[in-house]
Amino acid sequence: MALSAALRPAAARAEAIPVLVIHGGAGVIKADMSPERQKIVKAALARALDAGYAVLKAGKPAKDAVVASIRVLEDDPNFNAGKGAVFTHDGHNEMDAAIMDGATLQAGAVAGVRHVRNPITLARAVMEHSKHVLLIGQGAEAFARAQDIDLVDPSYFWTRRRWDQLQKALREDAAHVRHADETTDRHFGTVGAVALDRDGHLAAGTSTGGMTDKLWGRVGDSPLIGAGTYANAGCAMSGTGWGEFYIRTVAAHEICMRVTLLHEPLAHAADDVINHEIPALGGNGGAILVDAQGNIATPFNTSGMYRAWIGRDGISHVAIFADGAPAQ
Repeated sequence: MALSAALRPAAARAEAIPVLVIHGGAGVIKADMSPERQKIVKAALARALDAGYAVLKAGKPAKDAVVASIRVLEDDPNFNAGKGAVFTHDGHNEMDAAIMDGATLQAGAVAGVRHVRNPITLARAVMEHSKHVLLIGQGAEAFARAQDIDLVDPSYFWTRRRWDQLQKALREDAAHVRHADETTDRHFGTVGAVALDRDGHLAAGTSTGGMTDKLWGRVGDSPLIGAGTYANAGCAMSGTGWGEFYIRTVAAHEICMRVTLLHEPLAHAADDVINHEIPALGGNGGAILVDAQGNIATPFNTSGMYRAWIGRDGISHVAIFADGAPAQ
């Protein structure tokens, strides 16, 4: 609590204008996006944005809005989270999620769950109803049962599109095909949300099915607090991209520390880490961020990133490619 208060900008207003930013993953390849698919994805992003912003308009906390938006995306097979989760090398769906409340620095996360319909809901339960931050696998699912959180048969997560992606990846494995860039979407696919509520509090959440063809037990950056998900009193971030590089750079924490302690502009700090530091190591991806003043940043270095936002102007925006970035 003391640290969070210490990081709060002195100029924070008594009542802030609510802001919400969501993403459905980076690594979107323009050639693969027909006009019909773009329309479907944009409509889904708009639904998730509306669900979360309605929570903020009702005066509820940022963490409530984050969960509301992410649950909509988890229930939609167009995104790599929940219903649309990709398959591991062994043909399973293993999902991760995290949430962090910037006002209190409380956080909760789960990894490697196979039966949880909405992993973000379980991550929040870990944050609010356990003494832990991260639960994995069978232990996380035992906790879900104790919390009466919806569990489903693994068949719920099976989709033809994701299964076909795994089969393609397995063929590439057998042929020893190596990709130096984003010619496959193996490393991408995450959903997330960051929000600023009327009280000036921030929150961030992320949910993912991970990487297509990933090894058993692999965990990326999404459920690791400070890597793919982080929020404090002055900054909130959800990342999407090649998780190993977000972990190595502790990307979300680095950006938010630059903003809150070094007083760097949000857009500058985000661009430096996402578009320079991570690519210099060989990674790529994107992120969504909001600060305590309601400034938004959505940097990405792939062909596209599914994203939507409502800023201080109160207007809904939905974009996929680089032609629709929010004002910084």
